[in-house]
Amino acid sequence: MDVRALPPGYTEWPAPAGLRDAVTCLWAQVTDESAERAGLVLPDGCTDLVWEQGRGAFVAGPDTGPVATTMAAGTVVLGVRFRPSAGGPALGIPLSELRDQRVDLADLRPAQARQLTAALDPEVAAARVLDVTASLIADGAPDPAVTWAARLLRDPAARAEDVAAEVGISLRQLRRRCQAVVGYGPKTLQRVLRFRGFVARVDARPAVLDLATLAAEAGYADQAHLTRECGRLSGLTPAALARQRAV
Repeated sequence: MDVRALPPGYTEWPAPAGLRDAVTCLWAQVTDESAERAGLVLPDGCTDLVWEQGRGAFVAGPDTGPVATTMAAGTVVLGVRFRPSAGGPALGIPLSELRDQRVDLADLRPAQARQLTAALDPEVAAARVLDVTASLIADGAPDPAVTWAARLLRDPAARAEDVAAEVGISLRQLRRRCQAVVGYGPKTLQRVLRFRGFVARVDARPAVLDLATLAAEAGYADQAHLTRECGRLSGLTPAALARQRAV
């Protein structure tokens, strides 16, 4: 990926094959030279390694609510999004300690942070971000039980007790391992994954906003349930969130 050729805005692309067991995608956010950009980061069950031009590297921990962001004009931000079962092992700490936080990589992995300094050219930073990610994954592979559990929890009707039984561990173990490698328990992960299912449907059909249908398809009990959860996880009503994402 030629970072210099990226258009203003958000771009996402698949991780290299060797990283895909641990990384869901690579991404970049480029701000136009003419104005700063405000954004809203929504919970997704993931943790990101981020390099920002002029700031350096930091980790965006697992979110349980919306995070407002502002990027200066002309800024490039590069990110690696770890799968829900991969962030904790890669960073070598319980992700519950990073929940709803942004932490400098130097505070977690100083050696890797020295490879991702603030003044790097974005092209150099893009290559080094991949190298650092590969080294982190080599130090800590994804938790296989939580990988399986996260896949099962994408079903909004799944019960945590049944998921634990299918994975072959106790519910208490599932909770403990989710806290360590995801950053929160299985029920919160399921709520976040269900919400992301709603967001994906909104993004796929921006011209048609039938909230009752979208709520049912995403696994909510009814439209009121969707409205409550959308407020908690995005700070907006479903209709307002759809308008915001359409801009």
